[in-house]
Amino acid sequence: MSHVKIWIHAVWGTKNHERVLFKDIRQQLFQHIRENAKEKQIHIDFINGDLDHIHCLLALNADITIAKVMQLIKGEAAYWANKNSLLKQKLEWADEYFAVSVSESMLDKVRDYIKCQEEHHKKMTFKSEYEEFITKFLSWLKP
Repeated sequence: MSHVKIWIHAVWGTKNHERVLFKDIRQQLFQHIRENAKEKQIHIDFINGDLDHIHCLLALNADITIAKVMQLIKGEAAYWANKNSLLKQKLEWADEYFAVSVSESMLDKVRDYIKCQEEHHKKMTFKSEYEEFITKFLSWLKP
């Protein structure tokens, strides 16, 4: 049996940056995401977000890819939210997401960053934040 723990900071947003994830909705959604992930043996360490996106610190194991985790979390969460009429309109996620590995030594810093999303986004939009992430962590992908 292989023993693997790879920390991932994943970020995804609502389709068209719709600002629909109000605090009470987010709390219910986060609780469901945690429960669903646990059932699928996905360890979520910390989750938070703002009106139009979610940040999640999770640990990958040897049996699952980032793409599969994101499919299971995003797809199932939207399905559940829509089935239970959590929002007035249909919840849809943007197709893309951002995911970067996190070293053990940076876990507390990432948790603090995720924890302070509402405050952080009083100063910067999610769209700007996302572009900054891509530039900072994935600039080698740009032509």
